[in-house]
Amino acid sequence: MARRYDHHPEELHRLILAAGHAHLAEVGFFRFSAREVARRIGYSVGTIYHVFGTLDRLMFEINTITFRQWADLLECRLAVAGDRRLDALVEAYFDFAFEHRTLWQAIWAHQVPAGMILPERSAQDRSRLTAIVIAEVAAVLPEPRREEADQLARSLIATVHGHCDYALSGAFALMGTGSPIELAKARLQDALGAKQPQRGVS
Repeated sequence: MARRYDHHPEELHRLILAAGHAHLAEVGFFRFSAREVARRIGYSVGTIYHVFGTLDRLMFEINTITFRQWADLLECRLAVAGDRRLDALVEAYFDFAFEHRTLWQAIWAHQVPAGMILPERSAQDRSRLTAIVIAEVAAVLPEPRREEADQLARSLIATVHGHCDYALSGAFALMGTGSPIELAKARLQDALGAKQPQRGVS
């Protein structure tokens, strides 16, 4: 394993994030250990704190990688969705959460401290997923309602998230309700109007 003098600062930054993301995927948020990340890359835990300053900053940037991967999946699904674009968004939301459960849960488990300065690139990566949904919602709304797209999309994300979280926890199964994905799709149709001219909803 290369040691600290073998890596430039940017390389070390990427190395720590890659190892941290892999470790988080394996053990989840509550068992995550900066010391274990340091062990994996052959550095001291002090090096990690030297690079990132705090564990919160490290976790924030690791979770940002997850946001980036999640947005990539949404874009890939939309590229082949045909006239089922909103359905594809819901399916991609659920699929990512179920396939990357520990990473998805870590996003919501980590509370970003008030006042923490966020890297501009990370903030952009995190907002990309929301921007994708806003664009799709705006595209199906009639012109007079386009100005509602931003707030409506965020509300719909919260709706889909709730269905997904309940599905992951097993709560939907306990309630004996139908498919959480289909229910989430139906709530989007209710909010957007199933009979409106839409790009993406059959």
